[in-house]
Amino acid sequence: MRTRPTPRPLPAALALLLCAACTGGAGAKDTADGAPGARPGTAGVGDPLFPKLGNGGYDVARYRLTLDYAPDSHRLKGTAELTARTTRALTSFHLDLAGLRVREATVDGRPAKTARSGTELTLTPSAALPKGRTFKATVVYDGKPKTITDPDGSEEGWIKSADGAVAVGEPTGSMAWFPGNHHPSDKAAYDITITVPQGYTAVSNGELTQRSEHGDHTTFRWHTGEPMASYLATVAIDDFDIHTTTTDGTLPQYVAVEPELADRAADVPDQVTDVIDWGTRTFGPYPFSSTGAIVADLPDLGYALETQTKPLYPSPPSEPLIVHELAHQWFGNSVTPRTWKDMWLNEGFATYAEWLWEEEHDGRTAQEIFDDFYDGTDDESDGIWDFPPAAPSSAGRVSDPPVYGRGAMVLHKVREAVGDKTFFAILRAWTRDHRHGNADTAQFIALCEKKSGEDLKDLFDVWLYADGKPKKP
Repeated sequence: MRTRPTPRPLPAALALLLCAACTGGAGAKDTADGAPGARPGTAGVGDPLFPKLGNGGYDVARYRLTLDYAPDSHRLKGTAELTARTTRALTSFHLDLAGLRVREATVDGRPAKTARSGTELTLTPSAALPKGRTFKATVVYDGKPKTITDPDGSEEGWIKSADGAVAVGEPTGSMAWFPGNHHPSDKAAYDITITVPQGYTAVSNGELTQRSEHGDHTTFRWHTGEPMASYLATVAIDDFDIHTTTTDGTLPQYVAVEPELADRAADVPDQVTDVIDWGTRTFGPYPFSSTGAIVADLPDLGYALETQTKPLYPSPPSEPLIVHELAHQWFGNSVTPRTWKDMWLNEGFATYAEWLWEEEHDGRTAQEIFDDFYDGTDDESDGIWDFPPAAPSSAGRVSDPPVYGRGAMVLHKVREAVGDKTFFAILRAWTRDHRHGNADTAQFIALCEKKSGEDLKDLFDVWLYADGKPKKP
C-alpha cells in the first residue's frame, strides 16, 4: 500500500482563508476565483429528440421532495432539495420546471438568484461552484400544477382525477410538479413526502417509511434507494384501497386501487406476484426493493405507465398489460436508455416480454405472433413499418408502433439467429451489466455479437435501421 507523506501544517490565517473559500462561508468571494473556468450551465443535454430536456454541468444524486396538496383547490406547495455534483465549474445552472411559482432558492444554504424562461429555471449561487463539488440546491415553490400536452398529443404532468390527482412524467411531465434535471441520463435516489387531507392516501415510488396524522391531515413518506429517472417518479392521491403482501415471500408488494374499481381489479395483486416471479426467472433478479401497482380511475388518460416499482394503470389492467409494465422494471427502469432515440430498448423489450408470456402460457408462440405482425393480422401491427425502430423521426413519434411492435420483431430475429440458450443469456447479461445505469443500442448490439460470437450487422441493419418492410423472412 502506498502512503501519503505527512502534510506540513498550514499557518492558521491561511488555513482559515482556504476553509472559507472551500465551504463558501465567511470570507469567500462571490466570484469564480475559487472555480477556474467557471461558466453557466447549459439548458438541455442535447438529446436528439428532446434537446431542451435536462441540463448540463451537474449530476443529481438525490431528490428530497416535500409536497402538500389540497385536492379541493388543486393547489400544490413544494420544497425540492437536490443533492448534486458538478461535472464542471459553474457560475449558474438550470433546472426544468413548468409553471408553478418559485418563492425562494438557496445553494448550500445561501440565497441564490433565480430567473425563469419558459420551462428553464436558472439558479445563480452566491459563489461559483468548482468542478467536482457536491452541493445542495433547495427550491421552494407553489401553485396549481399543469397538465402538459406531449408532442404526440397525449397528456401528462399533474393529472386531476375524480377525487384526487396522479403525476405522470414520460417524457417531459415531471417538470410540472418538481424542478429537476429531467432527462433519463441523470438518475437519482428519491425521498418523497406528501401531506394530504385526512381520508386520502398518497402513494409514490419505493417503500412507505412513515405514515403520520396531524390535525386533519396525513403525511406519507416514501423512499426510493435505487437510481430512478425522473420520468418514472409518481405521486397518486385518492381514497385508495391498499393491498400489501410479499412477492416470493420476501419482496414487499404494495397495490393501491381506486375503491370503485376494486371488484374489477381484484386479481391484480396475485397477477403482480406471478409476473414478478416469471420475470425473475426469465430476465434475472428483480432490480428493486419493492413492487406493486396503482390502479386509478383515469379512463381518458389513454395509457399505462411503468412508474418505478408501482406501474400506473388508468383502469383495471389486462394480464398482458401487467406483463408489459412490469417487464419495464428491468428494461427501461433499471436499464435506462441514454437518449430518447433508444426508446425501442424500453418498448421493444416490454412488448417482446408479452410475446414470451403468451408463448409460455398456452397462447401463440413468439414465432406465430411475429408472423401475425409481419402479415398485419395482429391487432397491434398497424403502422409498424412507418420508420425504423431505432430512428424515430421526431419527438412526437417516440411512442409510435415501430418502437413497440417492430422493436419486438428485432429481438425475435436475434433469438432466431443465436438460439434460445444464447438469447436468454443475452437478456440476463443486459439486465445484469447495466443494472441501475444507462445504456444504448450500440452496447446492446455489441453484447449480442459478443455472446453469440456472430456478426449480426446485417440483421440489425435490416430489422432495426432500414426503412420500409423487410422481405419476408
